[in-house]
Amino acid sequence: MYAILDIETTGGQFNEEGITEIAIYKFDGHEVVDQFISLVNPEIPIQPFVVKLTGINNEMLRSAPKFFEVAKRIIEMTNDCVIVAHNASFDYRILRTEFRRLGYDFEARTLCTVELSKKLLPEQPSHSLGKLVRALGIPMADRHRASGDAMATVKLFKMLLDKDLEKEIVKDFIKLEVEKGIAPKLLDIIASLPSTTGIYYIHNEKGNLVYIGKSLNIKKRVNQHFTGTTTKCKKIQAEVFTVTYDETGSELIALLKESQEIKINKPIHNQAQRKSIFQLALYAEKDEKGYLNLKLQKADGRKKEITSFTSLQEGKNALFRITSAYNLCQKLTGLYVTKTNCFQYSIKECDGACLGQVPPEEYNIRVQGFIDKISFENQNMLLIDKGRTINERSAVLIENGIYKGYAFYDLNYQIHNIEILKNIIIPMQNNRDTKNIIQGHVRKSKTLKIIKF
Repeated sequence: MYAILDIETTGGQFNEEGITEIAIYKFDGHEVVDQFISLVNPEIPIQPFVVKLTGINNEMLRSAPKFFEVAKRIIEMTNDCVIVAHNASFDYRILRTEFRRLGYDFEARTLCTVELSKKLLPEQPSHSLGKLVRALGIPMADRHRASGDAMATVKLFKMLLDKDLEKEIVKDFIKLEVEKGIAPKLLDIIASLPSTTGIYYIHNEKGNLVYIGKSLNIKKRVNQHFTGTTTKCKKIQAEVFTVTYDETGSELIALLKESQEIKINKPIHNQAQRKSIFQLALYAEKDEKGYLNLKLQKADGRKKEITSFTSLQEGKNALFRITSAYNLCQKLTGLYVTKTNCFQYSIKECDGACLGQVPPEEYNIRVQGFIDKISFENQNMLLIDKGRTINERSAVLIENGIYKGYAFYDLNYQIHNIEILKNIIIPMQNNRDTKNIIQGHVRKSKTLKIIKF
């Protein structure tokens, strides 16, 4: 659990400042589960420049609670949490100073979003909160007030968690749980998981990732690992300390995240998925009569493939759908082996390309239509899908035919402004697997919206 906070002070000499306002949002890694916002009477005057900056004046604080009156609530909100703040050393120092005045030694682990953003958003020219949220298209209200700055930090931290593909933030948090000796039971782990689409991460007691998976129902899939009797399931059951997760809403993003994060983190029980899982590919070849034939063959890196598949059955099923959708001939797509006409011709569902009754040029236009639809070579497009909440959407960016990454957004201007879009995109590797995952999803999905630009 994280306590994401912001503090406004009176200003003044080092360690003589007093708190004028505090906002704390308790964040479980996915959503805010509790909050505390309060003005605080510092019992000393506010510096004039701070009044101009924050709008908080001495009159506003006259009837506000003094620090000792809110101290218990602050401890409740931060207990067993990692404190997260933008410039965390300042907020933590101020809190420790105030508690020291009460004779209490306040201690907590801290995470600084300035330092995290420098590591995970190195391309940003400024790491000040105001400039970062503007560049990332994060809406912000009440700048230089505790609640506005703390909520902006929540949204920034959520984005930084998404950008942390090596899961260093989560791993460090689990190490803290291990130090406290908290070892949840399997049933408790299952109870804490959502029944939504996303990625789940199985960690051992060192915090290391031992397995990464994706599912349309995270809770159900992890439960299958915990109740399974295969060798892999038994190993996972023996090693698991905790399970973390990232909701994606979109199955496409779950597939893309799983593919890349397995390659980056190399979990011990994902060995089979570290290599490409697309063993069969579809190729277009002209026969001696000039017709473009679609051929399902073992993937060959020397040849230009249209798309690829994980199994022969998946490839054949896709070919049947393609043949029907584009009015192609089953003989020329390799689905019906014959020396004469295909079976579809005999039931009047093929117009006779197999017998030369359709000119090759006319037939080839249909084949090319399929190839153009499935290929995004040299194209700029956004694939829009559902997000993690009702109000959120997800976007996969393809630029000049290259997969750049994905983003979640809740304001349309974040994807219509290309500079903001590039800032909020979580960069991902473009490789054969990602290309085939995207092509496969475009083939099958009925909800995906494609915007070309």
